[in-house]
Amino acid sequence: MKPFLTILAAGLLLAGCSEQPAPPAAKTEEAKPELIGGQSALFKMFQVARTWAPDAAVLKLNSVRVEGVPDQPGKSAGWEAVFTSEQKGTARSFTWYAVDQGSTIHKGVFPGAEESYSGAPFAIGDVKIDTEAALTTAKGKAEAEAYEKKSPGQPILFLLEKSSRFANPAWRVIWGESVSTSSFSVFVDAATGKFLEIMH
Repeated sequence: MKPFLTILAAGLLLAGCSEQPAPPAAKTEEAKPELIGGQSALFKMFQVARTWAPDAAVLKLNSVRVEGVPDQPGKSAGWEAVFTSEQKGTARSFTWYAVDQGSTIHKGVFPGAEESYSGAPFAIGDVKIDTEAALTTAKGKAEAEAYEKKSPGQPILFLLEKSSRFANPAWRVIWGESVSTSSFSVFVDAATGKFLEIMH
């Protein structure tokens, strides 16, 4: 009986030694950030803003460029909105980012401090057109095509707000590094998607 047990133990030992080590796990590629349009970002921030103030209304929304994350047509890796509350008599900013970056950029929706405000708040239901559609409308103008030929590779920013100039809130599609330095932008109705005006 002993020889049989000795052979069996030796066989098990050899079987254990002959097993190949498991291959190293394949390195998974880091997922690319998912950029979104302005309307989607606004809805995400509005859901959080309503926990701050159930009567939250939109004052403005703008795209924010994020270093190392190129924008896509009509989409951005960063958005900032300001919501108002008539009951509270204040406004509050909220941000949405597709990535974490440094100490000031946090992935997801984050609220800022309350602040005073001026301007014309509007209902989120007034925003029926997303930035991708607004960009298509803006680029469809001959003046925009001519400007892009003259100044190629300019970043495109988005600003949503309501002014006395137009009946509905409007997307301002801005060619340039900032609103203040831009020399060309196109206004598109955020409720209907119609072209409104060109600003030089």
